[in-house]
Amino acid sequence: MKIDLTDTTAGKVNKALVQGRRAIGTPAVGMVLTLVVVTDEENAYDALKAAGDASHEHPSRTLVVIRRVSRSPRDRTTSRLDAEVRVGADAGSGETVILRLYGEVADHADSVVLPLLLPDAPVVAWWPVNAPVDPARDPLGALAQRRVTDTYSSEQPVRELSARADAYTPGDTDLSWTRITPWRSMLAAALDQVVCEVRAVEVEGEEFNPSCELLAMWLADRLDVPVKRSLSSGPGLTAVRMQTSEGPIALDRADGSLATLSIDGQPDRAVALKRRETAELIAEELRRLDPDDTYASALRFGVERLNASASPAAEPVREAPAAQAAPVAQAQASPAAQAPEPSAKGEPAAEAAAPEAAAPEAAAKEPLKKRVKAP
Repeated sequence: MKIDLTDTTAGKVNKALVQGRRAIGTPAVGMVLTLVVVTDEENAYDALKAAGDASHEHPSRTLVVIRRVSRSPRDRTTSRLDAEVRVGADAGSGETVILRLYGEVADHADSVVLPLLLPDAPVVAWWPVNAPVDPARDPLGALAQRRVTDTYSSEQPVRELSARADAYTPGDTDLSWTRITPWRSMLAAALDQVVCEVRAVEVEGEEFNPSCELLAMWLADRLDVPVKRSLSSGPGLTAVRMQTSEGPIALDRADGSLATLSIDGQPDRAVALKRRETAELIAEELRRLDPDDTYASALRFGVERLNASASPAAEPVREAPAAQAAPVAQAQASPAAQAPEPSAKGEPAAEAAAPEAAAPEAAAKEPLKKRVKAP
């Protein structure tokens, strides 16, 4: 059922919701949250479809906020609110209200949205495109417990990641981070099968794909090893290769759907690792409303690495060690050295020159320090 309202108010929209529920005999008690989608007219259809599909798992009231551009000075001074109310089969498993804001009211969208929020229910704000630099300080973001952005839709994704880290507030998250959840789970499961020490990692993927950067940041943050970021033609993430004390571990996905997990000494295994649709990503984010500390840690580590990438001393944080090595004694003598110089085999020289007869306790504990923890 659809109800169109022209030049209306938030109070009339609430009355239309009650009228629509009575007409189809559907109560509102089954909805678990309010999803506020802030988008433009061009991307509204895709965002509505994704929110509607996600509502089958999370019945919710979806408020779509569209700020319409006023083309003339006269229109800019004229405030108007048009609404389209959808209930029943037209709104998935919840309710949908499309709000089109004209003129000065577009600058006060929070005043329109606030009366339409479900009482005593969590609020999630989602910006499919054109997210604010600081979502928590945005008037609509301030109403929400969770704020979902997507750096993949920005013009400069890597710089956007840096801005996201500077403005991070608990409750912020990114669909580029959600896209790598299967990769993080698979890599953690692979390392659980082998007691080893990870020495270097290579992440391969498209050039301007923030998911590749986030995965590299997460691995560097959790493993504390050099991570090399290499490029491929995609689609998306294509491979992660880890050099360990027990041999290489690789997860390759060349076609965007089926990956191959290779562990030294074990047969190769085919793994389903398809690229997921936006509706699946949103549904995953709506499953948890608490802050994602793992995302925050990886994001902040990445900003330090990106900002320091122009300095030669910080290159090992982003790139794997070079083939040429310096003597171990020289690396230890220099007080400014932040990390051990690499050996000729691509391993850190401090590890390569470690005594073979190490204490049994240290040998048992050291591999655990550099293993990925399951997300």
